Parts: sequence; structure tokens; C-alpha cells
Amino acid sequence: MGRKRKSNPLGLPERVYFKNGAFWYVHPGNRWERLGTDLGEAKRKGSHYNAKGEEYGTTSWFLDEFLKATEKRVKANQLAQRTLDDYTGNAVPLKDFFGSMPPAGIEPKHVAMYLDIGAELDRAVRANREKACLSAMFTWLIRNGLAGITSNPCIGISRNPETKRERYVEHWEIEAVLGSAPKTVRALAMLVYRTLQRPEDIITWTRANLVEKREPDGTIKRVIRNDQGKAQAGSSVIVDIEITPDIDAILAELKVYGDAITGPGMPLIHRRDGNAYTYDGLSAMLKRYIAKANGIATGRDAAEQNRDVDRSSLRIQPFGYYDLKGKGATDMWLSGTSLELIQVLCGHKSVTTTEKYVKARWRGTVSPNKVALAV
Repeated sequence: MGRKRKSNPLGLPERVYFKNGAFWYVHPGNRWERLGTDLGEAKRKGSHYNAKGEEYGTTSWFLDEFLKATEKRVKANQLAQRTLDDYTGNAVPLKDFFGSMPPAGIEPKHVAMYLDIGAELDRAVRANREKACLSAMFTWLIRNGLAGITSNPCIGISRNPETKRERYVEHWEIEAVLGSAPKTVRALAMLVYRTLQRPEDIITWTRANLVEKREPDGTIKRVIRNDQGKAQAGSSVIVDIEITPDIDAILAELKVYGDAITGPGMPLIHRRDGNAYTYDGLSAMLKRYIAKANGIATGRDAAEQNRDVDRSSLRIQPFGYYDLKGKGATDMWLSGTSLELIQVLCGHKSVTTTEKYVKARWRGTVSPNKVALAV
């Protein structure tokens, strides 16, 4: 294991290898541990195992341990895969803020500060979700007697106020924003709109999600297979979404076909180094191109240049990828698609939820009462 490998095109950490269709970590004593098929996740786990002593005992280190424990609970059917996926995404910004601190050094005031900063950066809801992940980690530490933790600093700290998303994004707004956006932002936006799947799921899709499916009548259809993971732990909700010409064009722009994507487990939407984007990263990119469409400066000196901008009068008000999911569902309903079909795509438990979801964004003109009054 001491020999330096001759080539490493995937940039794998030490002791991580690709073999038999999956990534493996070779522990001392030649014990092989399967890390799965996802390139980014294999790199994360491998780097964690290789972590030097200076990171041991920090919140960053314990977050990784917490994720490993959560993964075991998912495999034991005690938690849903969706929970692990959400925690994995939430851990990234938590590490940026709390990572170098020992868990015992995190106080309620630090948690409150994190929420306040999230609100200032227009990511109040995301900060709430991340606080919930941090709280879950502290609960795990307490239950297992780790890091000397006896109390949870997240308890008693009120989360940021949340409002229901009822934003309907107009067609022209999408064209104005995505017209100059890079293909990664365009692809995620349009895949969310076309498939109605969670953007956090879409950014994990690899070639393995593109499946040729035999229908009951014997025909073969190309589909995107997504595990919505909204079911209770121990089960899953698989949805097969037909690859229509519109979706096919999106995949072609991503150069999914041919030999463009060479790394096993590489996400369809990936960075130049082959690693997956984070949801926050792609959301920030979308936000920049909305600002650009509004003629607002972005970059290092943006705050000074935009000091006198009246944001209430902007041509395009802010929107996110989830707003495009809502728009997609509403547009399907307005075009005559049944609520039951939209329900399947959205992963809602009841058609009533779907009806409320699509109608919350509907701003159509309705006729008033025209009944003549008897006089």
C-alpha cells in the first residue's frame, strides 16, 4: 500500500480504489471497505479516513462520524435515505462555520449567530435545515457519550421565520435568466422544471439513473429512474420518468452521451474536476444570474455598487430551483395533466396536497358572479 499509484485520473484519495464497479477503501491489514459507486461520496469518505491528527475531535470530524452513523441506520432500515442525503448536504456549510471548533465549544449564541447570518445572506430556510442537522448531531453525541457533550446548544434557539413558497416564475423570466447562465445552471433548472424532482436529488444523478425499461407491452423506453426517498425508513419510492425530446436535449447539452463522462459514478451535472456541485453552490450561481438579468452588479465590489438599488422594483424578483418545480407542476395542471400524475412526480402522499401545491401559484383571471338580481 506504500507504493504511489502510476495514474489517478479521478483524483482519488490515498487508499481509495475503483474495483468491480465500485469504490473501495483499503484499511491497514488489507481490509477492504466498499464505499459505494458515487465518486464524490467515495472521495469524502476516503479523505475522512485519511484525516490527520489535527482534525480529530473537531466539529468537522464529528459531523463525518455522525454521517457514518446515520448511513448505518439507513442500511438497518431505521432511517430513510432522504434523511442521510439531507444531512450530507447540510454538513457542508456547517463545516465552514463550526468545523474547526470542538463540539464542546459551540454555545447557543453561536447557533443563533449562524441563523442570523443565514437570514442576512437570503438563505434563512436553508440555515434552519442546517441547524436541525447540527441539533441531530448533538443528540447523537449525547446518546453515545461522545466529545464530553451533555447538552444540546441548539435547543431553545428559535429558527428563522418561514413563509410558504407561492412564487410563480413567468416564462419570460426563465428565458431572461437562463439565456446567459452556464449549462450547469440551465440543466438543473430545466430538469427540475421538466421532472418535478428535488434539485438535491438531481445533482446526484449519474449514468446509472438512465435506464432502458421494458414496458408491459414489450416496448423499450428510456427513463430517468429516481428514488424519491420520501417513504418511511425501510422502503423507497421509485419513479421512472420518460426521457422526452426536451429532456434528451438537456442531457445532450451536458454531454451525457458518448465518452464525455468517463469517471464511474460521476454526476451528470458536475464541476470541471468531476466532483458534484452542492445545492447551495448551484443556488448561489442561479442567484448571480438573476442579478445579472436585473442589471445588478455581482462580485467583490457588488455591495458598494448596489447600495442605492431599490430591490422592490426589480424587473425579476428572486426565485430558486424549488420555485421552478412549483411552476412545472402548475404548468402541467394548466395544460390539462391530471393531478394524480403530477402527484406521482412530486412524491406527494395525497392528491389533496398536490392540488394545494399547484393552485397556490395559480394567478389566472376568474369571472365574477354574473347572476342577475331580481328587483
